[in-house]
Amino acid sequence: MTTHASVNLRLFSNSFKRFIPNSQAVSLAMFLMISFVLIYSLSNILMPAFASIVIAYLLEGLVAKSEHFGMPRLPAVYLVFAAFLTCLGFLLFYLMPIVSQQAIEFIQHIPEILNRAQRGILRLPEMYPKLISEYKIQQIMLAIQQELLTYGQNVLSLSAASVVGIVSALVYLFLVPMMVFFFLKDKTLLVNWFLQFMPKEKNLTVRVWEEVDVQMGNYVRGKFSEVFILWAVSYITFAALDLNYAMLLAVLMGLQVIIPYIGATLVTFPVISVAYFQWGLTGDEFMYIVIAYTIIQALDGVILVPVLFSEVVNLHAVAIIIAILFFGGLWGFWGVFFAIPLATVVKAVLTAWPRIGDDHQCT
Repeated sequence: MTTHASVNLRLFSNSFKRFIPNSQAVSLAMFLMISFVLIYSLSNILMPAFASIVIAYLLEGLVAKSEHFGMPRLPAVYLVFAAFLTCLGFLLFYLMPIVSQQAIEFIQHIPEILNRAQRGILRLPEMYPKLISEYKIQQIMLAIQQELLTYGQNVLSLSAASVVGIVSALVYLFLVPMMVFFFLKDKTLLVNWFLQFMPKEKNLTVRVWEEVDVQMGNYVRGKFSEVFILWAVSYITFAALDLNYAMLLAVLMGLQVIIPYIGATLVTFPVISVAYFQWGLTGDEFMYIVIAYTIIQALDGVILVPVLFSEVVNLHAVAIIIAILFFGGLWGFWGVFFAIPLATVVKAVLTAWPRIGDDHQCT
């Protein structure tokens, strides 16, 4: 019995060492667990602070480049922050009003679009009597009407809470830029304050952070660049081809890259639908839009993604989809946006995690 118990104890000890082989691994595991619990439990309350940290992290790369060219840090912070406020003003006072107006116009034309679609669907039994019946068409149309009714009720419930959303947006507009400025200006002071709570032996944590810092910084800056380039190219193309709602569709084209694999599929429907209801399938303009849209998507996949994300850790498509579902379910939009960087964090931890016999590498 004693021998059997000692064998079980030794097996348990070896299993525990495989997971947490040294004190630094214990510190890293505790730090990750505490960080996850705090972010998950306080995300709704401290979302302005989290958003400010993300934006400051994004702008820090520009500040560091300015310092690299010989500019002192404080003037570099003022310069980068002024550029950030300029971009924010462009977004709030120029881009968003245009997108909102086109979205309202699009919503107002939805009944006309649905009537045209209904007339086209009702002709299907005449064109293909062996494939689909008139009764089946009526069932489909009834289901669509019920879904639209439910959607309209949801929109009304959201509009009832719009006052709360406006107040929250005003708080964000005031607090976030202010915190971004102080995060940039007092970076060294804040980092040193945070490090005093870290254990003295933190080589493993530092190694993981260095890898995550490089990968996440490249990803975030590359993703923002990709969004901007796709928006600009799409707007110029759609406006040149005289497509309705060009700015709205261009914004959707830019935002679709936030959700890999899924976003491109979701944005295809509104672009093709607007072109179809504007010119029909037989118009040359419709084919021009389809060709232009296909070229833009191809250039994004063949040129932009390899150039902007060449230094980012490659993740399998299944890992990306699982990360989107998991982190999106936890934190909504921001979880979807940072799904790949967070998956990169997990991969970096697993890569740097010490194995049995690697204790000397962590000292």
